[in-house]
Amino acid sequence: MQGMRASGAKEILARNIKLLRGQRGWSQEVLAFEAGLHRTFVAHVERGARNISLTNIERIALALEVSVSRLFEE
Repeated sequence: MQGMRASGAKEILARNIKLLRGQRGWSQEVLAFEAGLHRTFVAHVERGARNISLTNIERIALALEVSVSRLFEE
């Protein structure tokens, strides 16, 4: 993974989801609804406390109208 530490991917993802959600003015509950996920799951992902499947990463990216790769940009 060029430019990204393997151990840092979860933290980068968490930070970007929180940032993009905030830019939309969405609560965790709204993002969860738009992505078809549970609010507590979104909260855990944003804290870096949960591993997340590629399927759920894609669902969040779709809800936020960004590419999956955008969620991993430093």
